[in-house]
Amino acid sequence: MKRFPSIKRRQDFQAAYRGGKSFANKELVMYVKRKDTPERRIGISVSKKVGNSVVRHRVTRLIRECFRLNKERLAIGLDIVVVARAAAAVLDYKIIERAFLHLCGLHNIFQELK
Repeated sequence: MKRFPSIKRRQDFQAAYRGGKSFANKELVMYVKRKDTPERRIGISVSKKVGNSVVRHRVTRLIRECFRLNKERLAIGLDIVVVARAAAAVLDYKIIERAFLHLCGLHNIFQELK
């Protein structure tokens, strides 16, 4: 089984926060930093303000699934950090996915169709 392309190191998160662009909606905040590597990576941050550990892990899994199902549509060479807001705790997958895709559109990180 292949490894999931995630951001794990603190300095990678900090580089996205400091050097990336950010857009937000009611449910999520997304930071995007462009890189020269041929991969797309995602980092997910869900604070204790969102809920207990069960709720936080559920939100994390939903965001990871949004990325997994839509990563072929995204441009390569990106570090994406998604921060969940408290409103995301009670939402279902379709609303989270719509918020994720909305932010991807604001960042203009969809690949051009050939």
